[in-house]
Amino acid sequence: MSLGYALRRIVEEYPLAKLEPPAGHVLATVIRKGAPDELRRALEPVKGTFLVKGSPGRGTRWAAVPWLAVFDPSVTTSATRGYYLVYLFPADRERVHLSLAQGTVAALRDYGPRALDHLRASGDRLRERLSDFAERLPFTSLSLGTAGELPEGYEVAHILGLSYGLDDLGDEARLRADLALGIEAYRALKARGGLAF
Repeated sequence: MSLGYALRRIVEEYPLAKLEPPAGHVLATVIRKGAPDELRRALEPVKGTFLVKGSPGRGTRWAAVPWLAVFDPSVTTSATRGYYLVYLFPADRERVHLSLAQGTVAALRDYGPRALDHLRASGDRLRERLSDFAERLPFTSLSLGTAGELPEGYEVAHILGLSYGLDDLGDEARLRADLALGIEAYRALKARGGLAF
């Protein structure tokens, strides 16, 4: 398997997988284990310590938006808080987004009904902080194609990144180069003060 193959498999198989229970499902295992293993291999040339996790959902429910994330443990070890690099799989299942993103759940908890406004404003300020990445990571807004507190939170928590169509996932060299670039932006954000203003 390769990173591109793992990403494509999630895109293509998720709609049918959601018709069955996630417990013990082969695609849930791919998202939790196989795809993270491929992402770790793709990160090997990048120096540093990273935690990699994938989530198809929790318990007996598939996620509206599955994800595959890279965490710098000195920043966060969870998609709920801080900031991290993440592959998001929209509901239309025709694209994959690579996103430098803010943690959504902590913002929802801390800011309540103002959380989306807070994340949106914070994202605008963080894009300014990372303006030297604007041309290389030009994707500054995303749509995940599904309603709900978490998907909407993921949309506004996005800082910058890239978006891939299915055909793009066959270019492993590009995916790895883009991943390294995403890590570079992640590290730049950390060096420039992270989420603090």
